[in-house]
Amino acid sequence: MIETLLISALIIAIAMVFFLVRVLLVKGGEFKSQHIHDSKAMRERGINCVLDQDREMRNKINNKRTNNK
Repeated sequence: MIETLLISALIIAIAMVFFLVRVLLVKGGEFKSQHIHDSKAMRERGINCVLDQDREMRNKINNKRTNNK
């Protein structure tokens, strides 16, 4: 049981080191954003975040309602 916990802790520690290499060793290093709207490739393909798509649809619906009044 203890061996399993130690091995798990070691694997997690190694993974954290790999995650932190960019931040620690690269001058001005930072974690890259994982948001869709921050990805140039996604924007070029016209792929948006679901929150952005929802906002656009709500705006379209609201615009239609105000134009029909």
